[in-house]
Amino acid sequence: MSTKQVLIIDDEAAIVEVVQSCLEDVAGWHVVTATSSQDGLIKASNYLPDAIVLDLLMPDMSGVELLRRLKASPTTREIPVVLLTIAVDFFDSSYLSALEPAGIIAKPFDPTTLAQEIATLLHWTVETQE
Repeated sequence: MSTKQVLIIDDEAAIVEVVQSCLEDVAGWHVVTATSSQDGLIKASNYLPDAIVLDLLMPDMSGVELLRRLKASPTTREIPVVLLTIAVDFFDSSYLSALEPAGIIAKPFDPTTLAQEIATLLHWTVETQE
């Protein structure tokens, strides 16, 4: 079984660091990071990760617009996207569902269960790294 590759797109360095640590240390996944939507769009196309973890509130381009662009591109449209955001309550649930994310995880999240939550949403198995 090959190691899953996950792209984290979030402008908050501390969040990126925690999520990256959770996914690498707990699940053993390879993590690529982007701290802007533009960088995330480029890395998604270049790396073709197995999944993307995306914050909705980004300064340069909203996560919603980024998700639209990912879904519109033949190169990235099949990559599942998990939204990791504090903005869950800011958007109508039917609006978010129309964007077809693989799932939504609200911030603040529990670092001890984050990898398993993402794996569950993506129908992946986590083999704990102990």
